[in-house]
Amino acid sequence: MFNDIGALELVTLAVLGVLIFGPDKLPKVIQDASRFIRKVREFSDSAKEDIRTELGPAFKDFEFEDLNPKTFVRKQLMDGSDDLGLKEIRESFDLRKEMSEVADAVHGRESLTKESAGGVSGGAAIAAANGSPGAPDLLKKREQPAKDDRPPFDADAT
Repeated sequence: MFNDIGALELVTLAVLGVLIFGPDKLPKVIQDASRFIRKVREFSDSAKEDIRTELGPAFKDFEFEDLNPKTFVRKQLMDGSDDLGLKEIRESFDLRKEMSEVADAVHGRESLTKESAGGVSGGAAIAAANGSPGAPDLLKKREQPAKDDRPPFDADAT
């Protein structure tokens, strides 16, 4: 609960406590606060134990932390039995590799995929997969026009 409080925060709280309650009443206030926290913890623990006994032996492994959605999902999907094969899917998915392949395809470079290892470029592999050997390679960069050629102008587009 108080794991992220540093030394500066503790000193600040001590100074504020002395200023607000005074040096005479501060020990009594600290004792009362610690007694209150202890009673709340005891009440919480007894309530948890009562709920566990009421649920019966079927829920002996029940933890209240599992009610937190993040913990529940982590326990069910990450640590639980792998009936759905999620672990294999998670391990086979390589986001960096997928992103580099997409970037290579966009920039017209050959990536080191199964297709390019056999000497087929990404666009040619797509055209061959589509069954059209004469299809233009859409991933290939266009040739730059000569300097005296004017680029095409579309008056309706401007």
